[in-house]
Amino acid sequence: MKKVAILQSNYIPWKGYFDIIHAVDEFILYDDMQYTRRDWRNRNKIVTSHGLQWLTIPVQQYDFKQKIKDTPVISSIWQQKHWRSIQQAYAKSLFFKNYESIFQSLYEANQYTYLSEINYTFIKAICDVLGITTKISWSMEYTLAAGKTERLVKLVQDAGGTEYLSGPAAKDYLDESLFAAAGIAVRWMDYSGYPSYQQLGNQPFEHGVSVLDLLFNEGPNAPKFMKTFSTP
Repeated sequence: MKKVAILQSNYIPWKGYFDIIHAVDEFILYDDMQYTRRDWRNRNKIVTSHGLQWLTIPVQQYDFKQKIKDTPVISSIWQQKHWRSIQQAYAKSLFFKNYESIFQSLYEANQYTYLSEINYTFIKAICDVLGITTKISWSMEYTLAAGKTERLVKLVQDAGGTEYLSGPAAKDYLDESLFAAAGIAVRWMDYSGYPSYQQLGNQPFEHGVSVLDLLFNEGPNAPKFMKTFSTP
């Protein structure tokens, strides 16, 4: 039995993204897909004392059909701005100091040109912090088939997968019969029922923010507020 999940890379994703990674044996970054504006590919939210704040990586979209893997970052100014915003938002959080040097070095040392590379760097670092050891690969490493569902089926097959874990949004288009014909079971990630934790500020609790918020506020206890980790 081998579980596989396939998702586009996101910038400093929310906790649900890492729950999917943790729940499978191989996680395939699906950056052969079209880059979509105003999506999670190049931006995410953090919690500040003044409410939610977007952190957005400036990218160049020169073609409507441009793929995520071919999307370049415009400049490196965003790195300083994002790190400064994170410091200001979380300097007083209980576990910020635990991870400050890790993320500061990611922002200061980053020299990547393409969005996919930047996203991968942060995703891998956060996996390391959470203790996630799942294999992370790229769709570019495989031969892609034609057809929306057919392509996913072949990726899972080529990865040696027997089970496919998908986010709930794919229910609108995924043809489960094609997976069944290939002998692959389909499972759906359930994002409901996440417990809340102590966020800074006075605004209502927000689940849909970067996982950095959970790490800085709960530190080593972060997995207790996620769904795929076993806790005592």
